[in-house]
Amino acid sequence: MTHYTLFGVLFILYKGVYLMKEAASKQEIEAILKDYHWMMNSIRILRDSMKGAGEGLTARYGEDSDMPKAQGVTSDPVYKESVRREKRFKKIAEYEQKVQIIQDRMCLIIDDREFEVLHWLLEGKSYRWIAFHMGLSDRHVRRIRDSIIDQMSQMSQLPKTS
Repeated sequence: MTHYTLFGVLFILYKGVYLMKEAASKQEIEAILKDYHWMMNSIRILRDSMKGAGEGLTARYGEDSDMPKAQGVTSDPVYKESVRREKRFKKIAEYEQKVQIIQDRMCLIIDDREFEVLHWLLEGKSYRWIAFHMGLSDRHVRRIRDSIIDQMSQMSQLPKTS
């Protein structure tokens, strides 16, 4: 796998295709790993709740389309709801970008033990639960997590290799 960073953007040659990814720091990756589970749940719930939203709406035609529109603040509750939903869509798009950072770097984790710890972290399990499940100490699970974060963050800092 060949990779290099240019202007803060990570390029990865993976199976003959260059993938372009934004670089991420250790702190960003650590925060995303911590929040991954609830972000995925929020994305899933919003997508389910928005199915069918906006269906049956029609545009105005004829004389109504030429009429001047009101300026300023509106008290229309439907408009306010659409603004609220638009803000929510933007937030979910932000979550999707963060989740994508982790998903794009999962191919970097090749050790079975690290991959298993990563899997359970992404499922939202506690260090104690993972340690008990895998027969390890809490400290060892945290060291493995640190190793995962290092691997995912170092990928964006390495020079081009062949």
